[in-house]
Formats: sequence, structure tokens, C-alpha cells
Amino acid sequence: MPLIRRTTAGAGRPLLPRWGRSSRAWIDRSHGDERVELLRKAAANGDWPGVRAVLDAALDGVDLTWLVEAVMTVGGVETWIPAVVEAEPDAALPLLVSGARHIEWAWEARTRKMAKYVSKEQFEVFHTRLRVAEGQLYAVAERAPEWVAPWYLLQISGRGLQVGQAVAQRRFEAAVRRSPGHLAAHRQHLQQVCRKWSGSHARMHAFAREAMLGDVPGGPLGELVAIAHLEQWLDEDGDVDAPAGSGYMGRSAVVLELYEAAERSVHHPDHVRHRDWTRGFNTFALAFALAGERDAAADLFRVLDGSVTEFPWMYLDGQDPTVPFRTWRSRAGA
Repeated sequence: MPLIRRTTAGAGRPLLPRWGRSSRAWIDRSHGDERVELLRKAAANGDWPGVRAVLDAALDGVDLTWLVEAVMTVGGVETWIPAVVEAEPDAALPLLVSGARHIEWAWEARTRKMAKYVSKEQFEVFHTRLRVAEGQLYAVAERAPEWVAPWYLLQISGRGLQVGQAVAQRRFEAAVRRSPGHLAAHRQHLQQVCRKWSGSHARMHAFAREAMLGDVPGGPLGELVAIAHLEQWLDEDGDVDAPAGSGYMGRSAVVLELYEAAERSVHHPDHVRHRDWTRGFNTFALAFALAGERDAAADLFRVLDGSVTEFPWMYLDGQDPTVPFRTWRSRAGA
């Protein structure tokens, strides 16, 4: 099925399609949203008034979550945000930023390596920072009970602290009560129910399919089905050198489910490209490429025109996701 090329303006600068057949590949962490660049610059400079001005102007709870995620990855925020929290003891926003940053800071200490390669000392720092984040985010949830952001972030900290499936489920439900269809919260819960986080393949696929079927026509949650298949592929073989269309991803049932999910989301005429729409397109591009569906993958690669998201390519190259992107784009003939 040919990809229906439709764009709409998202938050911030309109996200326009790129139609050139460029050989470029780059990671655009702002996703075309000028506010993200403003935030990251202000955060890097320790400019709390500048950060707060952008966050205060968030369009809604989903938008606030999106913007806080942009701040949490900026190194050095942890050095100046404690003073802001102290100066504004009753405010929710400084605590939200601090809690978010402590989560990312914790994962930086743990590193992205497998657990067996992480030292006892690294785990201690990891858990200490996550516990700080949890305390701050629960305080935010009390002060701003309508915000989805703390519950979204508690999904991430909880997974690191291994709070268990029951607690994780309650945190996910708290997030989607405040923002039904919240894509980022669904992504986090999908990770939670993966086998690698004490879930199972069956539970992961059931969650992805149920979310997709419950979404509006053209909604983004079909992406979860593609992620789930990539996760099982990684768990079962993950052989990037195997011929495209072989192994798990080449199974006919998997291919059919990928097409169904794409037709309900990125291929649907009502699909709207908001915020990080390129992540969904990158996810389907890799899934179709691995499945040996060259035309379907090529169409997605052409729309992306070199715009790479760290997920899912980080699974193939954690140092430079643009490398596997280029490789699989070439294999797809795009």
C-alpha cells in the first residue's frame, strides 16, 4: 500500500515533509520544534527563567511532558535545579524538572550496558538517583494532580527500581486517565511488559494490539505493534547480518500484522504528524526492512529523507544510529 503523504502542523513550528532523495542521515533531537532548542539552550546555561517561560506556555499536559523530556537529557541541569527547588518550595514545576533530570542522570550512571557489565557501585548510584526522582515526582503529583507528566516519568523510574508489574500497571493507568491515548506512556508500558523487564512476549503483543484497536483511526498507537515485533526479534535472534525476510521478522503472520498496524496508523489518511512523528516512521521502516518488505520500507525512508531517531536504531548501533539507518535504507533501495 503506498504511503499517504499527509502533514499537519504540530506544536511549535509546522512539521513539513522532505521529498529530496538525499543520502544524508542525521538525528534531529528537536523534531522540528523550535521550543525544544530554546529549552535545551536555556537549560544548558542554567537559565531557569528561560526554561520556565517555555514550560509555562505548554499547550496541554502532553505538550508539557514532551517539553520536560527535552530538558531532562541536558547535562548539568542537576547542578542548578536544586537551588531553584529550594527557592520555590511550594512550586511543582521545579520539582518536575528535577525529578525528570534525576531519572536521566541515573541512567547515565548505570550506562546502557547489560546488567552483568554494570558494577555494584554504578547500581548504587543508579538506585539512589531514581529514589530521589520518585520522591520528587510523587510530590509533583500531589501538587498538580491533573498533570500527566509525573505519572509518565514514574513509569521510567519504576522500571529501573523494579517496582513490579502491579505498581507499573497502576502508574500507566494513572497516566492514561489524565491523557487517554498518550503515546509516550504507551511506549513506556510496552517496555514494562516485555520479557526483558519480567513480562512476556504474549503479554507484550496483547497490550500492543489492544492499544492499537482502541485508538482512533489514523492514531499513532499502531506503532506499538511494530515495536513489539522488533522486541521479540531482538530477544529471539536479532541477527542483523541475516538476509532480510528471514528469521522471526520474515514470518508471514508478523508481516501481515505489520501491514495492518501501518494501515491503521502511518498509512491511514487521517494520520497526523505531531511532535516526534519521525520515530514511528523510523520504527516501521526498520520493521519492514527486516521483514524483507523493501517497497514498504523504501516508501517510509523516502518520507523521512534522512531524519533519524535514536529508537529503534540504537538497538543496532548504540553509538551512532545513523549508521544502521543508512545501511537498511540502502538495502531497501531508497
